[in-house]
Amino acid sequence: MIITSQLPHPIITFTRRHSPPPIFSSPHSPNTDQILLRTHNAKSTSILFQTNNKNHPHVEILNLLELSKRTPQFPGSISPPSSDIINSNEEDYDYDVILRALEVRRQVTLEIFKDVMRKNKFGITYVNNLSQSLFPHFIDYLMIQAASMKQLPEFSNSSFNVRAKTCIESLNVVPLIRWLKHNGLSYPQIGKLICSSKGNIESIRSTADWLKSIHVSGRFIGVALLKAGENVLERSTIELDEIVWYLEKVGVKREWMGYVVSRCPELLSFSMDELKTRTDFYFDMGMNEKDFGTMVFDFPKVLGFYSLDEMNQKVAYLKEFGLGNEDVGRLLAFRPQLMGCSIEERWKPLVKYLYYLGISRDGMRRILTTKPMVFCFDLESNIVQKVQFFRDIGVQEKGIASMLVKFPSLLTYSLYKKIRPVVVFLLTKAGVSRTDIGKVVGLGPELLGCSISKKLEPNVKYFLSLGIDLKTLGKMISDFPMLLRYNIDILRPKYQYLRRTMVRPLNDVIEFPRFFSYSLEERIIPRHKILMDNRVNFKLRYMLSSTDDEFQLKVEAAVKRRQMFESGISNNIELDSPTDDSSEDEIDVDFSTHGD
Repeated sequence: MIITSQLPHPIITFTRRHSPPPIFSSPHSPNTDQILLRTHNAKSTSILFQTNNKNHPHVEILNLLELSKRTPQFPGSISPPSSDIINSNEEDYDYDVILRALEVRRQVTLEIFKDVMRKNKFGITYVNNLSQSLFPHFIDYLMIQAASMKQLPEFSNSSFNVRAKTCIESLNVVPLIRWLKHNGLSYPQIGKLICSSKGNIESIRSTADWLKSIHVSGRFIGVALLKAGENVLERSTIELDEIVWYLEKVGVKREWMGYVVSRCPELLSFSMDELKTRTDFYFDMGMNEKDFGTMVFDFPKVLGFYSLDEMNQKVAYLKEFGLGNEDVGRLLAFRPQLMGCSIEERWKPLVKYLYYLGISRDGMRRILTTKPMVFCFDLESNIVQKVQFFRDIGVQEKGIASMLVKFPSLLTYSLYKKIRPVVVFLLTKAGVSRTDIGKVVGLGPELLGCSISKKLEPNVKYFLSLGIDLKTLGKMISDFPMLLRYNIDILRPKYQYLRRTMVRPLNDVIEFPRFFSYSLEERIIPRHKILMDNRVNFKLRYMLSSTDDEFQLKVEAAVKRRQMFESGISNNIELDSPTDDSSEDEIDVDFSTHGD
């Protein structure tokens, strides 16, 4: 090997000789003009001389060349330090070496864990994914435990691999992973749970067994362990039993406990003082143990998921509708899901929208107390679409506000599965015209909650069987939309009494379909008997719609007119006006059928 220095930077050239070339030659060596192919170390040697071309000792160059060679590595080994590390101070050198050694040993531990998992018949993909979720916390724990086992006499001469494998088997972590996987936990959940145990794998088993004892089903055990918080694995079964005993004392039945803990495992992380503070929050609003227990069963998160500040803010907002403390308590006992709604994202936009529709605060209070679930719905995807549908079919703006206040349950029905099908039925099968459908829905929103097959269709068929044509039935429904809500067992006796006993024509119920809304025993029969006893006859509208006092005045006026007619006075003098200011065509007096 010949080094030439004629150029600004030395060039390394090689000569082919019968004997091995010298390791180092001076610039004045012979055969410098003969340039042969480069060897594999030519480039690195050239760079080395470029950086050390000023009187660099030959021995140091040889040492640096030796360091540049690649050395074989094995698991846990450390590669020789580079020239940069040699020139650095001793503290940086030690720190860097330790980090590199730690990373190598960590990867060795990870591979040992994967190997144990594969030998237990876990799939390669699952093993890799789970290992990543356990890295680095649980893997570091295994590494530290395996390293500490070196101090034990029986493992003093064992390799790290043997100690790591023994540590994994002694923890029984692989059977635990299989059990958690069998109960539906994903590998991120399993990894998070094992890491949260901080190496105390047995705490996961003992807590899981305790959850089974309170009837938490298998698929909820892992979820409960994850959501209960890290400290639940550090709590004894005595502390957990105390929580269950207290909840049972305040109204949560023992057979409900598994369901409650499954849906709100955060309860297991509370201290007894915090748990009592939360229960007192509801009891101070007038709840009894029965209401409290059913509330927690209906919506377990109402007790343990939300902070006390959130709970107080929501109660204060509900009171702004004019509700008292006990009113809010009854409201939450009936619909605890309200506590899960956001004030800013759910309640305030809804209140603003209802106010825009013309609903007053009293109307909102009625909606809230009658159907509080409305305040849990999404405004844009639920309520706005329904209101727009009512506008499209012809319901007036004032009618929309009144119908929502009158029948808040309307907002809980599905637009496409309930409301639209009923409207289509009324238009196509019940004879309601398009111009009247808005009026029908506005006056009788309860119709939209009726079953088509069980209520509306049978009633339509019944009225058609009486001889009423479809168009006439549609007009009757427009005048009295509630006509289709009555049971046929209630309609039939009234119609039979009208036709057989009262001897009235079918046209009377066509003109006054509200006839079917009055009680047969308490209104129709008694007033019909009064008319028969006094030998007078009224149209159905004036016979039934007035109060008892008004009806009595009408009967007396009709009897007086009949007596004057029978005495012949009406032929000579003009009759006085009816005492109730009714015109003659409003009261039909029948003098021919009730005489002696």
